[in-house]
Amino acid sequence: MNLSVDFAGVKMKNPVTTCSGTFGSGMEFSEFADLNMLGAVTTKGVASVPWEGNPTPRVIETTGGMLNAIGLQNPGVDVFLERDMQFLKGFDTKVIVNVCGHSEDEYLDAVEKLNVEDAISLYEINISCPNVKSGGIAFGTDPKMVEKITGAIKKVSKKPVIMKLSPNVTDIKVMAQAAESGGADAISLINTLTGMKIDINRRSFALANKTGGLSGPAIKPVALRMVYEASHAVNIPVLGMGGIQTAEDALEFLMAGATMVAVGTANFNNPKATEEVVKGIEAYMERYSVDDINDLIKIL
Repeated sequence: MNLSVDFAGVKMKNPVTTCSGTFGSGMEFSEFADLNMLGAVTTKGVASVPWEGNPTPRVIETTGGMLNAIGLQNPGVDVFLERDMQFLKGFDTKVIVNVCGHSEDEYLDAVEKLNVEDAISLYEINISCPNVKSGGIAFGTDPKMVEKITGAIKKVSKKPVIMKLSPNVTDIKVMAQAAESGGADAISLINTLTGMKIDINRRSFALANKTGGLSGPAIKPVALRMVYEASHAVNIPVLGMGGIQTAEDALEFLMAGATMVAVGTANFNNPKATEEVVKGIEAYMERYSVDDINDLIKIL
């Protein structure tokens, strides 16, 4: 059987990776999951300088998932290159580096610094970050801004660029097309949905940030619908995510139009979730005599 896929010109041994922010940068999960089994490891968000993140509490369980308001805490690109990338080089897996920023300059600075590392296969650009120079509006909610930031990053990037789309928009197809117009090599979706939880006993917000990103099984039907819509609106590959826990979930996303899938929140309660998804896809292909995973991609 062939499980390999071509994603934005990069050959992956299988279509399974991790969602940024749910797997550390690989090192944290390496004791529990075999990184060599994955098509790629997608790292936690990396910024040009260290970010402290939001005050606590910043993670809370909710029905069918969780809310998080971590604030993209990270040690910055220099520590990432020296520590995390050196560790990841020891594994037979591709590396997708998630990049975040509060302004166009911050994104470009991070990408230019990361360009020196040959072992990085692709960049995933988190455009759900607030644009401090535009009043805190997230880059990913304005199609003109999506196209502009994509084009700027493509000019300096030495790797294929994946634009990670926010679901907190009216029409995901418009955002997907804006990323494609800006020159994106691929798109990934969905990022978390904005949500809230209130502690009625304390009569206060459960998260210090008041709102957080909802992830987990609760968002899967929304994510699946958006992946289907976006993948049929553009001619670039899609990395699908949002509530994937099992191989069945992953196969739904592949059939809907994703070329690759990412496992996220499931990692928190099952560190071997990514491995199980890969094995489950193999078992499905054996059961139905499917010789090539690409025969299942975008069949709907």
